[in-house]
Amino acid sequence: MTAPTNKSARELTGRRWLSTLGIVIIVVYCLAPFYWMVVSALRQPNDQADNSFFPSPFSMENFAGVFRSDVGFGRSLVNSVVVAGITTIFTLILGTFAAYTLARLNFRFKNLAAGIIIATSMFPGISLIVPLKKLFTEIGWIDSYQAMIVPSLSFALPLAVWTLATFFRQMPKELEEAAMVDGLTRGQAFRKVILPLAAPGMFTTAIITFIAAWNEFIIALSMVNEKEMKTANVLVSQFTGISGYDSPFGTKMAAGVIVTVPLVVVVLIFQRRIIAGLTAGGVK
Repeated sequence: MTAPTNKSARELTGRRWLSTLGIVIIVVYCLAPFYWMVVSALRQPNDQADNSFFPSPFSMENFAGVFRSDVGFGRSLVNSVVVAGITTIFTLILGTFAAYTLARLNFRFKNLAAGIIIATSMFPGISLIVPLKKLFTEIGWIDSYQAMIVPSLSFALPLAVWTLATFFRQMPKELEEAAMVDGLTRGQAFRKVILPLAAPGMFTTAIITFIAAWNEFIIALSMVNEKEMKTANVLVSQFTGISGYDSPFGTKMAAGVIVTVPLVVVVLIFQRRIIAGLTAGGVK
């Protein structure tokens, strides 16, 4: 009995080492580009051709260059926060009501409505840019926040509705029935009973929507021409060097770090809530 036991223990240890090695490889593969971006941002502008793994000496000159008054990066960060924040708020409000309606209520063409909502997410964003730009030009929305927020809603809402509808379907209907037996209307039961229980799923949806809206590029690039209205992603892509034609890699890397770090911090802080929101709807 001893030999098989030792063999099983060795096999288990081998599987654990293989699993650990696989995780390490995946982590290194995912973090390598971000690490190189940080290293490039910390190099001196004249040392960008250096391929060493550690910058020597360390320099914050690239970060200082990002926030020069003539660059306008601070204003672009504000624009990104406004666009991503408003998109997230409207997506959460509209998506919650739409998802609850599809999950709980019965009405004609319910399946058709759900199919149309999901189908809209299958259109490539680039195919909608030309008609949207023509429409926004005619109504005077070019170079405005709404020109970036409204198209972003059309891509964020299907994901929110799909995620939250699945979450609501997994919640027992007896919760609302018990609340209505106690004298609450369906609207009051939704507000006082369902919404608090749905908070993990809503929080997860909000985080995913904010990240998607923060990283959005093609819409912001197409709908905005004025520098003061551009988001951070667009402005970084249009950085120019001193001559106006060369590419300032160090400054772009520094700006990329500044744009990426807030998202990384948010995910690390709220990772448990995000995982809870993704899995909570799967258990009754």
